[in-house]
Order: sequence, then C-alpha cells, then structure tokens
Amino acid sequence: MQRRDLLRQLALTAGGLSLPSLANAQKPGAPKRVLRVAHITDVHIQPLIGAAKGFERCLHHIQSLDVKPDLIINSGDCVMDAHKRTPHNADKQWKLFNEVLKSENNLPVISCVGNHDICCEGDSFKTFEDGKKWAMDEMSMHKRYYSHDTDQWRFVMLDSVQRKKDGSWYTAHLDDEQYDWLKSTLKATPDDKPVMVISHIPILAACVFFDGDNSNNGKWEVPGSWMHTDAKRISNLFDDHKNVKLAVSGHIHLTDRVDYNGVSYCCNGAVSGRWWFGKYQHTEAGYAIIDLYDDGSFTNTYISY
Repeated sequence: MQRRDLLRQLALTAGGLSLPSLANAQKPGAPKRVLRVAHITDVHIQPLIGAAKGFERCLHHIQSLDVKPDLIINSGDCVMDAHKRTPHNADKQWKLFNEVLKSENNLPVISCVGNHDICCEGDSFKTFEDGKKWAMDEMSMHKRYYSHDTDQWRFVMLDSVQRKKDGSWYTAHLDDEQYDWLKSTLKATPDDKPVMVISHIPILAACVFFDGDNSNNGKWEVPGSWMHTDAKRISNLFDDHKNVKLAVSGHIHLTDRVDYNGVSYCCNGAVSGRWWFGKYQHTEAGYAIIDLYDDGSFTNTYISY
C-alpha cells in the first residue's frame, strides 16, 4: 500500500487518536497552543526483525493524529549499531533509515546524533570525529549543535556524545566549545521566548537508576554514558535563563519526567521499544507528542503506536 493511500485510510479511523491535552487548549482564557512537535528517538533500524515496518507504522501514526504535528524532532540512535559494524554494514542501515523516512514521512525533521549512529569502533577506517560527521551527513545536519527557531519557541539541539580522553568509547557531556555556544545562545535569546532543549542522552533523569543492575554494595552507580556528567553545570546555566522550560532526550528507552528548579526533563522512551522485541521494562515502543503554548507551558504525552 502506498504511503498516501495508507494515511488516507488511517485518517478515516483516527477518531480514537485525539489527545486529551487538546481539549484544555480550547477553554476560554486557556493558553494557546502554538506548536505541536512529535519527538522520536532510538529507532535503531536494521534490515532484520521487521524494524523498517515498525518505523513505518510509527510515522503513519504520527501523521494520522487528529491534529498533525508541525515538526518531528529526532534525537538520535537512528540505526541499530553503526559503531560496532563495518562501514559497509553501517551504510546499509543508514540507507534503510533514510528510505523509510523519505517514503513514509512528509513532515520537516530536525535531528541530533546518538552514540549508536557513530561508526568508529574497532578496525573501522573512521575516527570518532569522522564517524560523527558521517552520521550528521545522513541526517542532513550542518552542525553538531545548533538552534532552530520558530516565531514562538526556540529549539536548542545539543551533541551529548563525546569521546573519552583515554580514547575509549564515550561519555555524556558538553565539550567546552559547545557549552560556551549554549551559554551565548541562551544569553541572546529574548527573555519572553521559551526554549526547549534536545539531547540524545538525558541531561537529568530518574529512569537511569532502573536501566540495568546498577545498585551494588548499597550504592547507586549511574555510568557517565547514561546521563550527562555535567548536569550540575548545565542546570546552573538554565537557572540564569528562566525561559528554558523543557529538556527532552532518549537513549534509555524508558519514560520519565523530572521537574527540577523550574525546568522539566523528559526522557521519551524509544520508537524501537526493547530494540524491536516488545516493550522495555514498563515502556512500550512509542513516541512523544509535545504541545507548546504561547505562555511557555507545554504538555508531553507518550504514545504507543
């Protein structure tokens, strides 16, 4: 079935896909919804186990909502595993991801890079920087961190994934160059323009405590690859800019919301769920719909497709 035909058919039966948050926007005196964003993350596509068909279903579901999103934000890990594969294998994964996105989606997409998108492991000819640049090219990204503006909101896209100093895999933080850019970008943003921050790895999250067996000898241990090691520095910066309202991420494949010091941090599950084998712990395969309002408020609703 062609994408447009399927979307038309889905639209006829989409009465059950409306979101409760829309009703609130219609009440007299209520804040006005100015943007609707679909947040997808951790697609982990591969040419096996029906991943491409699952991604298609997700995109169809997004575009068949009663109120269609204005934008898709993709926060990385598009492919199953580029960094542990040969460039030839990684290329096959990227081609499949982009084929599905091109044929099954007609919404604008902005992206950031995830750790699984970077081909550089083992005997690969690519360095970490080359692998990240390759992923950026596949996602049509001109910069590894950047801002995207609408009339009402500013989106700040970050690069969470940094090579460790000892040359081993990666850790989650902003390098100094990127932090300085973020600092200047927030300073240049008008105080009355709300900001939404997007990163692959959570800046701050609760679900990281449940991703694996990481309680040993009575102590919680959260690896630096699971959550930003510079969360305190970033949250201190956000404290200087009260228009930073929301920070979303993926990476953990679980959902949570942490409200800290005026900023809401939402980890929004995974399109692939448990890497295309059902739900991961309590979280179904899905995506988030984020409604943004003119007063800087928002709703973040996770949807299983």
